[in-house]
Amino acid sequence: MEKRIRMAMILAVILILIIISFITGAAVRNAKIKPEKKDTGYTLSVVTTFAGNDGNSQTYADAVAMWEKETGNMVRDMSSQSDETFKTRVINDFQTGSEPDVLFFFTGADADNFVSAGKVVSLEEIREEYPDFADNIDENKVPTSRVDEKIYAIPVNGYWEALYVNRSVLQDVGIEVPGEDYSWKNFISDCAKIKRAGYTPIAVSIGSIPHYWWEYCIFNHTGVENHMTIPDTTTDEIGRDWVEGIRNIKALYDLGYFPDNTTSATDDDTFMMFMRGEAAFLLDGSWKLGTIVTECQANPNDPGSLDEKKLENFTVTFVPGTEARSATDLIGGTSMGYYITRKAWNDPEAREAAISFVSYMTSDDIIQGFAQYTSDVLKKKHLENMSNYNSLEQDAIIMLRKASSLTPAVQDTFTGECRKSTFDGMSDIVKGRRMVTAAVEEGLKIYREEQK
Repeated sequence: MEKRIRMAMILAVILILIIISFITGAAVRNAKIKPEKKDTGYTLSVVTTFAGNDGNSQTYADAVAMWEKETGNMVRDMSSQSDETFKTRVINDFQTGSEPDVLFFFTGADADNFVSAGKVVSLEEIREEYPDFADNIDENKVPTSRVDEKIYAIPVNGYWEALYVNRSVLQDVGIEVPGEDYSWKNFISDCAKIKRAGYTPIAVSIGSIPHYWWEYCIFNHTGVENHMTIPDTTTDEIGRDWVEGIRNIKALYDLGYFPDNTTSATDDDTFMMFMRGEAAFLLDGSWKLGTIVTECQANPNDPGSLDEKKLENFTVTFVPGTEARSATDLIGGTSMGYYITRKAWNDPEAREAAISFVSYMTSDDIIQGFAQYTSDVLKKKHLENMSNYNSLEQDAIIMLRKASSLTPAVQDTFTGECRKSTFDGMSDIVKGRRMVTAAVEEGLKIYREEQK
């Protein structure tokens, strides 16, 4: 009897072990079919202009990769090159509720609609919950919104507009590279010599990109104090300054200092005239520097193929000044920055990721990587190691150190339909088909109506 009981107990134990083994094996097999999913953090939607030929596109991509590695979050990047199509797309996204979590965008009038609609969060509001957010930024250098004078966008780097020079043309003519005291009178005299020597003094597509000459010729009359004031009419003091500035552009055209085909040529056409040594001067922004460097590379995709000797043929310097404006007064500042959208702010997980991302992308080290030879908005000043830069970048850094002021571009406020009469209509103006005063007055009238 006892033997039968012991045997039954042994069989029961064996049966239990078999059942446990079956269950364990099934679990293992099931685990192989459905592996445990690892949480990789939040996927942040981001839109910037760091794409295509933008000189900082790779810097941005590297920074994003580092942030992803450090935080475990991911970026769903929808960046594209900055142009009017990009602006329209961003504005439409806000109107349809398709805006990203974080946006790198313009700080001027282009942002007015979504700022007014409360679709982005101000620095003031962010600091109510994150007191140390962007505390490395010098707020005096950061543009405020026209809507309520608050800061919404945190910049990483600034811009400047200045005069690029082809040294070989000037050397052949016997002219020195313009310096800090270069005047408009000197400039006109030098352009005459350059033209007599058979070169084109100024590389510009006036029919396509009159922007930079429009800005500086007006700046030469308004000066630093008045440049950001948009006149009410052509009969007031600043309005007369605008008229005289655009008349200066027509005078340059009448003197033959622009390319013969300036009203029909593309910006790329006239830029290549400058690069080939057919034109002496090119007025453009800091973003053009990278394009000049690329043109001096044997392989456009390989920075290591840079021909330093060829690059040394180019430099950048101050735009000729007047009694109202010193040559060292530059158009420049910060025109873009990172916005955190209300959509992200209202989602706790998205909010934390967005704060982390913008904090990382606007940290001192990252900003220095973006700013390079442009300007930055950091409180802490950093002396650049010049050995890290090529000759053209070094010239830009030296120029920026000598600048007496940086004034924003008024055209970034005077946007839309109001610019067409003097931007799109510049060819008619220089050819005498449209009177300067009438063209300026038309633009000012549209601007006044838009402000109502």
